[in-house]
Order: sequence, then structure tokens, then C-alpha cells
Amino acid sequence: MALAARIEHWPIAGAFTISRGAKTEAVVVVVELSRNGFTGRGECTPYARYGETPEATLATILDMRPRFADGLDAVALQGLMPAGAARNALDCALLDLAAKSRGQRVWDLLKRPAPRACTTAYTISLGTPDSMAAATAKAAYRPLLKIKLGSDDDAARIAAVRRMAPESELVVDANEAWTPDNLERNLAACEAAGVTLVEQPLPAGNDSALSEVRRPIAVCADESVHGLDSLPALRGRYDAINIKLDKAGGLTEALAMADAAQAMGLEIMVGCMVATSLSMAPAMLLAQQARFVDLDGPLLLAKDRDGGLRYDDSTVYPPDAELWG
Repeated sequence: MALAARIEHWPIAGAFTISRGAKTEAVVVVVELSRNGFTGRGECTPYARYGETPEATLATILDMRPRFADGLDAVALQGLMPAGAARNALDCALLDLAAKSRGQRVWDLLKRPAPRACTTAYTISLGTPDSMAAATAKAAYRPLLKIKLGSDDDAARIAAVRRMAPESELVVDANEAWTPDNLERNLAACEAAGVTLVEQPLPAGNDSALSEVRRPIAVCADESVHGLDSLPALRGRYDAINIKLDKAGGLTEALAMADAAQAMGLEIMVGCMVATSLSMAPAMLLAQQARFVDLDGPLLLAKDRDGGLRYDDSTVYPPDAELWG
């Protein structure tokens, strides 16, 4: 099996801003695995929050060439690499290659239901209350909005967004930027605005206050959850988890996480980094188990890759076999 990989740069339409900063392009690593005339692809987005860089991720992937030359499969891959972006791209490429080699869809190989179209959230970047209200006004027709928070005056931001989108379901994401001191105040503001879900309000590793306060709305773990081994620590603190393939290290682990989380009574959100449709396509299988779907990465780009997922406003459709799976 031959392994090739490269870094790609995809401009964002405008800027994508969260509590940790802003960016104007998505930098992804694309993997191609080839065997007997078939090629499988996977894409990942290395994330600095987890100590990843595109260059280091690419090097890690290319270091696996001898293993893949010997015929490494997806099951063995899980034990050889830690969860993270590099394993995600390789795992998804292996699954795509298996599907294309056998002339079947991935969900049939995995004995999972065929994915259906679903409604994705659309993200409103962090800004001033006025700028976020203006951005929301343009997206108010969308049924589900994800609002980036995480600085002073978040109560004013969420109120401004709600005024502009009175009919949309709202989830908010503080990206670890709230504190135990403002947690209850911000949760109350979200409750008053009819927010359905609050994502990662406190820093991972410093979120014990979530078990000590009244949670009037559901709280979702993002940075606090990566793989299966991180699930037990969430009890009593979180009501839902955001599973991202780049955190979990691929679709194989992500599906196992979803099954385990549901057995614990946790709701599922499937999330993404800003990336192309090649990153979103495998997550469509996971979306079938999710209460909240946040796969809007390609909608935030100036241009998606050719043959990408079909989006009709906020409805996203399963991938064609040529794209993935």
C-alpha cells in the first residue's frame, strides 16, 4: 500500500473568530492511500490548541509509510497512533480505500445505517454585539445557529443575536473562555435567550464548577473530551459531548465514542474544524446519531474542493462515492 500526503491551504470567506483568536485560511493535511489501482483519501486539520502543526502532522503521517507498505489496517492503526489529526486522516483514508476496493459504501462495510441528509448549524464568529447582530441578520433564515462567545459582555452578545434570529435554535460555544465567577451569570443569560446548548464554557481540566452549579440548559464537552478514555470524567459535569474526528483520531474511534456516550445518557453533537468537504464526509455517518450537527466547515470557506458535499442552505447531504466512502 502506497502512502502520499500533502498540506493544502483553503482561504476562509472573511475571517473565523473565536475566543482564542482569528484565522483567514484553513490549513489541512490530505492523505492518499493507494493499492491495486484504487485510492482512498482522508483529510485532517491540525489544531494548535492540542499542540499540533501541519508540518509535524505531515511528518507523523509520512513516518507511517513502512507500516502501510506492510498492509496496516484500520484496527491495527488504533493501537499504533494516539488520537489526533494524523490518525484521523489515515483512518478515514483506510476506510475510503476499503470501500472503493470492494465497490461498497463505507456504511455497508461498517454495518451502519445509510446516512440521511441532516440540518447543520451555521457559525456566527465572535465579535462585538453589533457586528454579531449584523452577521446573524444575514443568517436568520437558518434553523440552527452556533454562536461563538468568550469575552466580556457575552450576555449582550447573545441577546443581540436572539433579537436578530427570533426563530432559530441557538447553541453557544465559549471555547473555554468563561470562568467559575461568571459561569452562572452567563448561563442565566443564555437561558433567558432560549439557548438550547452551551458548549465548553470552562477550560478543560478546570471545569469542576460545572458539577457545583445549577445548569438550567444542557452543557456540552468539547475540549474536555477526546477519545473513549475521556468519557468517564464527564459524569456530573456535562450533558452532551462534541465528537470531532480530528480529536477522536478518526471515524473508527468516533463511532465507538458515540455508542458509549449514548449508553451513558449523553447527547451527541458532531462537530468539525474549518475544512473542506473531504473532512466533513466521514462525519456524516456520525451525524446519524447526533442531536446537534455542526458540519458547516465548507460553508465558511471562500471555495470548497471540487465534488464536495451538497449543501442546500443548512441541509447537508451524504457524500458521493467519488468524494469519500
